[in-house]
Amino acid sequence: MTAEPSLRIALDLQRPDFRLQVDLQLPASGIMVLFGPSGSGKTTLLRCVAGLERASGLVALPQAVWQDSARRIFTPTWQRAIGYVFQEASLFEHLDVRRNLQYGLRRADRSGDTRSLDEAVALLGIGHLLSRAVASLSGGERQRVAIARALATQPRLLLLDEPLAALDAARRREVLPWLERLHGDLHIPILYVTHAVEELARLADQVVQLERGRVVRAGPLADAMLSPELAGALGEEAGVVVPAEVVARDAAHAMVQLRVGVGSVWCPDGQQAIGQPVRLRILARDVSLALSARTDTSIQNRLEGVISAITDHGHPAQALLHVRCGEVVLLSRVTRRALTQLGLEVGAPVWCELKSVALVV
Repeated sequence: MTAEPSLRIALDLQRPDFRLQVDLQLPASGIMVLFGPSGSGKTTLLRCVAGLERASGLVALPQAVWQDSARRIFTPTWQRAIGYVFQEASLFEHLDVRRNLQYGLRRADRSGDTRSLDEAVALLGIGHLLSRAVASLSGGERQRVAIARALATQPRLLLLDEPLAALDAARRREVLPWLERLHGDLHIPILYVTHAVEELARLADQVVQLERGRVVRAGPLADAMLSPELAGALGEEAGVVVPAEVVARDAAHAMVQLRVGVGSVWCPDGQQAIGQPVRLRILARDVSLALSARTDTSIQNRLEGVISAITDHGHPAQALLHVRCGEVVLLSRVTRRALTQLGLEVGAPVWCELKSVALVV
């Protein structure tokens, strides 16, 4: 069996007060979110991959080796086919949007390839901005232009360093849907740095959790969200992201019904089409457990399941339960007192009552 193409990153960078030590093998497409607190090494890792900092080790894509210290290979940044987008858009204020994009092509020696530029403009929805002065753009528009400029060079790897960190909540909501389009429309690996849980939930295909320069956990989003390491790091934001599909609409109450595993839930209508795949974010604190399917409650979303694991969660009074509902696993945060009083243990059947379900599309 032929091995799947992968992005290989094995780097070691020693500083006086910090050491980055990672060994990763990631898919060659999709969004890999580098997640962790400030100072965990996310941006440093990105800069090493770009060749902006000289770590020792290996950086290799399918059919391309940019660094291999054992063979004394080190490709300088300007020769690496990367697109790099920083927190600030870094556009040229004296050029309009079109000329900013064209400048990026000239730097990449692709000035004659207008097709890639047209595709990037369409993907980021900035065609109506091309004649605008940079100074007249909102923060969200600037970042979309910066990402389009990076994509127009046809990079082998896209690096996004907290691209929404400098934006207010409204501008983040403006840009996120465009970033989500990168999932299906690009077939290159994307390393995306953030410490925002919302961006992790909405964008990640894979999660690399960093802490003090080391990889705590790396793997698919669904598995990472269930891990004790990430659940502990998220604290109050611990929960799961599960795939769902829109199956019905209740127009009278502005709700949509979503198939989740073997069951279904109702959410506020976001005007998604019937049959559209979506993501649901369900926090552990919003999942209550019951021994029977109660109907005399305002909570209308409930899924039947079986407890598959019980772990500690922060305070000694709290426990985190994994509940398997068909092929979907939910997290529920309960007190140890409730655990004892209800006789909850691994293998026990329960009903998960979902007090809140967030549609993250």
